Amino acid sequence: MKSSTLFSRAQKCLGLLVMLFPLAITDLQAQNPGAVSGTLLDHGNGQALPFANVVLLRPQDSSFVAGAQTTDNGAFIIDKVALGKYLVRATVIGYKPLRRTVDLTSAAPEAKLGPLRLISTATQLAGVTVQGERAAVEDNLDKKVINVEKDLSSVGGSAVNVLQNVPSVTVDQNGNVSMRGSSNITVLVDGKPSGSATGGMGMRLEQIPASSIERVEVITNPSARYDAAGSGGVLNIILKKQKKDGYNGQAIANLGTRDKYSTSLSLNRRTGKLNVFGSYDGRNNRWHNQNSTQQRADVEGVLLSTNQDSRSQQHGRDHNGRLGLDYTISPEQSLTVTVQPNLHRSNNVGNQISRLQTGSEQPTFQTNRTDVSENVNVLDASTDYRRTWAQHKGRELTGSLNYTGLLADVVVGQRLTEGAPDLTAWKQDFHVHLDALEFQSDYVHPLDSTGRIDAGLKGQWQTNNGTDDYLRQNADNQQYAQVLQNSFAYNFQEYLQAGYVTFQNQLGKWNYQAGVRGEYTHTQGEVRGGKGQFNLQYFNLFPSALVARKLSGDQRVQLSYSRRLNRPGFMQLLPFPIYQDQRNYRQGDPSLRPEYINSLEFGHQISKGQATLSTTLFYRQTNNSIQQFRTVDTAATRLNDAGGIVAAMSFRNYGQATSFGAEMSLNQPLTKWWRLTASGSLFRNSITAATGTEATRNNLTGTLRLLNTFNPTPKLDVQLTGNYRAAVITPQGRIEPIYNVDVALRQRLFTDRAALTLRVSDIFNTQRQRLSAYSPGYEATGNFKNETRVGYLGFSWYFGSNKPPKKIEQQPQGSGGGFGG
Repeated sequence: MKSSTLFSRAQKCLGLLVMLFPLAITDLQAQNPGAVSGTLLDHGNGQALPFANVVLLRPQDSSFVAGAQTTDNGAFIIDKVALGKYLVRATVIGYKPLRRTVDLTSAAPEAKLGPLRLISTATQLAGVTVQGERAAVEDNLDKKVINVEKDLSSVGGSAVNVLQNVPSVTVDQNGNVSMRGSSNITVLVDGKPSGSATGGMGMRLEQIPASSIERVEVITNPSARYDAAGSGGVLNIILKKQKKDGYNGQAIANLGTRDKYSTSLSLNRRTGKLNVFGSYDGRNNRWHNQNSTQQRADVEGVLLSTNQDSRSQQHGRDHNGRLGLDYTISPEQSLTVTVQPNLHRSNNVGNQISRLQTGSEQPTFQTNRTDVSENVNVLDASTDYRRTWAQHKGRELTGSLNYTGLLADVVVGQRLTEGAPDLTAWKQDFHVHLDALEFQSDYVHPLDSTGRIDAGLKGQWQTNNGTDDYLRQNADNQQYAQVLQNSFAYNFQEYLQAGYVTFQNQLGKWNYQAGVRGEYTHTQGEVRGGKGQFNLQYFNLFPSALVARKLSGDQRVQLSYSRRLNRPGFMQLLPFPIYQDQRNYRQGDPSLRPEYINSLEFGHQISKGQATLSTTLFYRQTNNSIQQFRTVDTAATRLNDAGGIVAAMSFRNYGQATSFGAEMSLNQPLTKWWRLTASGSLFRNSITAATGTEATRNNLTGTLRLLNTFNPTPKLDVQLTGNYRAAVITPQGRIEPIYNVDVALRQRLFTDRAALTLRVSDIFNTQRQRLSAYSPGYEATGNFKNETRVGYLGFSWYFGSNKPPKKIEQQPQGSGGGFGG
């Protein structure tokens, strides 16, 4: 009932917003007979330039009169304008602006300019390379493209730091990524599946250095072209890959406070048809963290309390390599082969003090030493083929074959040093062996100058085998022996087969797209010995649709719908415990089933002068929602020789969750040396109660991000960034607000051959995670503070035609895009 009410409210709000937008021009405009039309083309190859900005200006004061965006074939028309003299200006990122003067008279009210060819700014003249500059944020209605080289706030960091400054995305201090309140998102690297912050195949986000990322694509409501997985949307991380002629490259060294070091080197050499590229990134960092948790539970009529305070130091070492080649078979065919080995090593050593109390008895104190080591080796290899047709512009066939192999060994060691009768140590050794193979093929067939059909097939196979050995130290020596009844071995396989087709076209000022994706999934696994077996097979159809309309005054509105799902991962399905310490563990549930999501978005974008404003209303309904649940393990608590509460975290399907809200993004130059980029969201979450005796939980939450970019001198860039996320509810409790402020600057040196960068993250040291959880007879609170205030000093040297990124261009940032693909 509540979901239908919310959906009804969503419809009313959408209807009201449609009424407010100027879908019809005024009578005064209708009386104006003038019109300007033309087609924007690339000067070098004659290809169309879609979604470019074309505006009419008054020649006296350059004030804005009217504007439009080019279609897929580069065509534009600005009609219903008064007669007179105007200046036509066309701007496309990466091209020199084009200007034409037109005179609309009663004898010639229409100015048909025909083909207009724009010159790329990446043109080599007399041995001097003029490099075209991308805008920091290319804000389109279907996706946002964030060019990382413009963002100074991730210097010395990883992909996690990059995503912290991406609109629509929130990252907590533990590296967990969410979009509009949903942590179930799909993370791609160069369009291919990769490990997310919560686990998965391929590299994890913290293993991808920020220096190797070129841009991030944020797709909040993907079309049928994308995998259906990920209720929150898709993040596509595009890595840098040079293709310039000759030798080119970049070397970076970063030094951070309290023993943090990183370095990277990237090179490419292009001669004729062959381009060879490679890179290496190494990081050696130490992090200092402190946490505290409080738990209260009623166990068989006895009140137990456990308070824990801990401090830890983590030492992480990462080595990431990339080697590949591009070969141009013919002007219409190319082949790319890439191999990426990645090694991750870390040790996390901590000390914990626990205060334990049973009823009214005197509390006792215990000290515990924790030692967690991780050894993760990942190998990614891919082959990509691309075929185009010179006689049929826009026709394209691509295919890729990708392999991922992962070997991981994680050891969690614990030892009570005082306060308990048994002080012998124990270890949990978790070993993972994963192999994944994926094939994908996509085909684009233009029907005419405005329409096209996209189709594709995909197959993905993954096998994951591992062991979880529980080892206990012998009382008379330092040797460890396996405890068989607490040790497990498992196997997990998943096969996915998918296909999709989409159709898009344009009718006047209307653009539309419709598509459907079919996915068959077969997942099976067990804890060896027959425990917790599951064998799931299901086929689903996932439709998507989009309609957009261009409005007067360089505006555009868009409505989109998609159906998606979130499959439970093997860590959520396999029923064996993984201990964080002696009193906290997590365990999967083989009865989990996928959750299904219906997502609806309505967006509006307007560009005026150099400013761009985008607003979006969104509604998301999740059925069979998967949520975390924390309970007291009564039997383990009773048998715990060390004393205190033993808590278990598990996963359950809860029913329905909904989210409805609005999002806004503004890109506005305030002066010639100051640009403001602001983005924020405000939405209402509703989560079905964890038990039948509780009411559905609702709260109003949101995010805010402010990015100020200053250019006090031609070679100095300064950024001041602020992030805020309001409180978020969970099925059992809530996560408190979190906020931080970062500052960074970059000085270009030696005739733009080098750059010096200084960054301080979380300058006020406010970033911490505070949460609470409640259930019948149990309550818990936690305060987790990782080291977030860090200073970084970096030096970059550029080889060949590479140069440091220059200041953000003072121009509209809404070009580019397409329909969700």
